[in-house]
Amino acid sequence: MSSLINLIPAPLWHLIMIVAGILAIMVPLLVGVAYLTWAERKVLGAMQMRKGPNVVGPFGLFQPFADALKLMTKETIIPAGANRLLFVAAPMLTFALSLIAWAVVPFGEGLVLADINVGMLYLFAISSLGVYGIIIAGWASNSKYPFLGALRSAAQMVSYEVSIGFVIVTVLLCVGSLNLTAIVKAQEGMWFFIPLFPMFIVFFISGLAETNRSPFDIPEGESEIVAGFFVEYSSMAFALFFLGEYANMILMSGMTTILFLGGWLPPIAIAPFTWVPGPIWFILKICVCLFVFLWVRATFPRYRYDQLMRLGWKVFLPFSLAWVVLTAGVLVAFDWVPK
Repeated sequence: MSSLINLIPAPLWHLIMIVAGILAIMVPLLVGVAYLTWAERKVLGAMQMRKGPNVVGPFGLFQPFADALKLMTKETIIPAGANRLLFVAAPMLTFALSLIAWAVVPFGEGLVLADINVGMLYLFAISSLGVYGIIIAGWASNSKYPFLGALRSAAQMVSYEVSIGFVIVTVLLCVGSLNLTAIVKAQEGMWFFIPLFPMFIVFFISGLAETNRSPFDIPEGESEIVAGFFVEYSSMAFALFFLGEYANMILMSGMTTILFLGGWLPPIAIAPFTWVPGPIWFILKICVCLFVFLWVRATFPRYRYDQLMRLGWKVFLPFSLAWVVLTAGVLVAFDWVPK
């Protein structure tokens, strides 16, 4: 085997390793997205005292594959007045952005595709670009309901990105680095959700708004604007939006885990379980965050648009800004310097 490896030129071998790393992230992520849809229907079914998927395969486990087959075999319909190029490109953009963000996410000690020094900035930039796919879809459809959904989404995502930015600044003040591995290692003594608990709550709620999840699913708004920005989409174009939304849910849960829940670090309280590999802890924490995503959907009614804007601009923005000032003041007062 080693002799075979020696015959491969170094640049080609490097490329093969990069592609292998990308597949090692993408394949489990896409499987996770598929079964997140199954888990959501099961959780909602349990909370509403019904069964959920239970026909296709044992416990309905093959339901995601049946849904995928149905969507792949349907006809892709493009409205006559739509901008064909942008109409098709929008779901691809949304789906691609939800995948490329995982390049800098550390799953364990040294288990990261690109361990760059500005990983947090990269993640924030990619999550900010997500609004473009929705705006392009709403405009390119040449229909009033998608356009209304796109306008709502633009205002909503811009509003809550501001508070997310201040939350990230608060964490970075405590760490002194933009590197995601450094952020996780800074939580070896105590996870940040304990000293920064209000910021943890603000970040998680803002994550619900960023991913257009209930109770902030205003851009979709089935009761007012049919299905919002993707009302004209069908077949695989619709599926890409669907996959992108659920992949973004997993990404926001991963960001919450890295920033506040210690990443791959095990809980101190259950020291006997420190033998469990770091990536397993990381995945378990993401699953807990995703369960709360689903729990919120089953529990809370949708916000009105004015309530959504008021929460973002009149509550979260001043509160997160004040907490940044408070954190900086405490760090200076106690002369605490991040390692």
